[in-house]
Amino acid sequence: MREANRIKAGVQRRPELLSPAGDKERLIAAVRYGADAVYLAGKDYGMRAAPENFGEDDLAWAAEYCRENGVKLYVTCNTLPRNYELAALPGFLSHCARVGVDGLIISDLGVLSMAREYAPQVERHVSTQTGIVNYAAARACWELGAKRVVLARELPLSEIAEIRRRIPKEMELEAFVHGSMCVSFSGRCLLSNYMANRDANRGQCAQPCRWEYFLTEKQRPEQHFTIIENQEGAYILNSNDLRMIEYIPQMMEAGISSLKIEGRAKSAYYVASVTAAYRRAIDWFMENEGTLPPEILEETEKISHRAYSPGFYFGGEPGQTPDRSHYTRNYELVAVSQGRAGRYIKLSERNRFMAGDEVDILRPDAPPIKARLENLFNADWEPIAAAPHAEMLVYWQTGLEVPAGSFLRRAT
Repeated sequence: MREANRIKAGVQRRPELLSPAGDKERLIAAVRYGADAVYLAGKDYGMRAAPENFGEDDLAWAAEYCRENGVKLYVTCNTLPRNYELAALPGFLSHCARVGVDGLIISDLGVLSMAREYAPQVERHVSTQTGIVNYAAARACWELGAKRVVLARELPLSEIAEIRRRIPKEMELEAFVHGSMCVSFSGRCLLSNYMANRDANRGQCAQPCRWEYFLTEKQRPEQHFTIIENQEGAYILNSNDLRMIEYIPQMMEAGISSLKIEGRAKSAYYVASVTAAYRRAIDWFMENEGTLPPEILEETEKISHRAYSPGFYFGGEPGQTPDRSHYTRNYELVAVSQGRAGRYIKLSERNRFMAGDEVDILRPDAPPIKARLENLFNADWEPIAAAPHAEMLVYWQTGLEVPAGSFLRRAT
């Protein structure tokens, strides 16, 4: 099945590319780099508490920004709230409706019912946290008023195709296409509660599955024994990252209409790079058959990531890396373009760079280009040989098109 990289006759609708946004900067990056829709959270009720997320005013701004750019906005309301958290929920749902949110992503049946009451004009999407693994559950969600289900990550494409055949044709299926995988069933986990007193089901996961573990013997608690035969310890719960960019046609043929990128806690550069890669891949597959061009696939190697796998989509297990938890980093971000000022490009430094460094430039609405950083000046227009200070303003004299929001990265 993996070899059939073509979009079959009858599968013509271009899938939605759905990107994450943990704050305004990441939202802008997702829109600039080709997302059809973005998902984000308010200050409460979202499954990622670590990002800055969006207050009421920010949420209104996000809805307006997305409308102006022809991008849909979905708000995650997918925690499992306790009784004491419900009192403020009607106000939050009503606010989402007022500002023009396109959809609410919901896990809890009570929240689903409340969304129908307090935000009736807003689409309701059932979150992956609910664990939809069969057509009966999907149909039940439809009958409860859901427009879309975000499928459990444990499903192979063959079972997704059967779900598609057995649900109303108007119902949409969303599935993850890229990003971190959770070792627990569709993200429902209590390990963080036990080990860090942080509730993973209310957006506070400490990710203990990524920690290093040893064995101890009862009579010798001070001695730690490695679980595998080396001195690096063991990361026995550390799952690989998902990457399905090469298999977009198969996802479409299975009936998936929205391809979701994980990463609301990731950087704006990560969001831009992955969104750009999948935007180019979707557009390429809609017009071509065969193997994805290597330069598109390579973009997914220019971000920090764990070992990649196709998850559960082709059966079997998604794979783990039990001997380490660190990321692969083939590139580092050195600067972000603030746009042109006459003959110069204004750069905001992110990591130290030197005159003469070769950089790979990720640009909105254009393929990446390579360039050498020469003719650099500081804010006082003095020639400089290096940019050593965090967020230092640098003027780069060049005729290249490097629009605002471009990311300059360097191979490590």
